[in-house]
Amino acid sequence: MTDTSSTEWFETWFDTTYYHTLYKHRDNREAEKFISNLLHSLKLPEGSECLDLACGKGRHSLFLNKKNLNVTGLDLSVNSIESAKSMENDTLKFDVHDMREIYQDKKFNAIFNLFTSFGYFDSNQDNLKVLFSVRKMLRDNGVLVIDFMNAKKTVANLVESEQKEIDGIEFKLKRSFDGEHIHKNIQFKNDKRDFSFNERVQALTKEDFESLLDESGFKIEKLYGDFDLNPFDEDKSNRLIIIAKKA
Repeated sequence: MTDTSSTEWFETWFDTTYYHTLYKHRDNREAEKFISNLLHSLKLPEGSECLDLACGKGRHSLFLNKKNLNVTGLDLSVNSIESAKSMENDTLKFDVHDMREIYQDKKFNAIFNLFTSFGYFDSNQDNLKVLFSVRKMLRDNGVLVIDFMNAKKTVANLVESEQKEIDGIEFKLKRSFDGEHIHKNIQFKNDKRDFSFNERVQALTKEDFESLLDESGFKIEKLYGDFDLNPFDEDKSNRLIIIAKKA
């Protein structure tokens, strides 16, 4: 069996075609509506400089750009960025980049970190590196948007085992919670080879984010609990959507 698990699990799994096969049925209409709702709330001026941090193949970047914003999409996955580059235009650019580092000394009006693209690391020091870099890249009145799972509800309703057949590949998924991280093991066979990948995300709560953002110099302005921007309820909401500005 090919076991590609490592400390930096996201560097291998996110860069495979199998990752995009497993998650190919993500709802683009829902994502586009979410972006519209966000921008209605944020009221960013036309032409604002925006960063989509951990952008994947750039679907949110594209929707932001369609709203007359200048967008840079960054992701660590070389293959995802190569795919996203096919959508580039004068006001939409993509690049390979580690979210823990400052990008080209650029300044942005808004930085978006969407679809649970945070908490991939083992320590809060790495989380803080991300947030300190984000703070340095934001203009003085800039806004940070983090869209994360509602960890409390996710853990309470964790589906331990399931199977999905997609494009002729049978994916076997096993989930667990170790008290800090939510783990997902993904096993499948393709071209007569066995594969095993692991996802690991910190189960960060509202209180965890409050602490991290306070330490890195941010003040939370609003909290939402779903893509329609209804109020956050830790027991009922599916998402934890944070709007923050420099303190």
